[in-house]
Amino acid sequence: MAWVILGCAVVTEIIWALSLKWAAIRGGWQTAIVPVVLSFVNMGLLALAMRGLSAGTAYAVWTGLGAVGVTIFGVMLFGERLSPVQIGFLALIIIGVVGTKLFAQQ
Repeated sequence: MAWVILGCAVVTEIIWALSLKWAAIRGGWQTAIVPVVLSFVNMGLLALAMRGLSAGTAYAVWTGLGAVGVTIFGVMLFGERLSPVQIGFLALIIIGVVGTKLFAQQ
């Protein structure tokens, strides 16, 4: 169950980071509320996942997949550019996350 909660935390992390970009583009206090609310949800889910996973494993998976997800959606939603070298390093992050999951000791 901790892995499912961590997956929800990763999705929330990606949405949170993208909402920061959206708030920066749109401006206004109304758009600034979205990332603030998401940050509380995000941290709550991460803390909940850490009840069943080690802090290092949960944080590594959360930050790694969050970074990859934000990068991919940044390209799709905001037209951000990605070089082949960056794609290679993102693949290494995914390999690291998979290895962390496979060898995690719960």
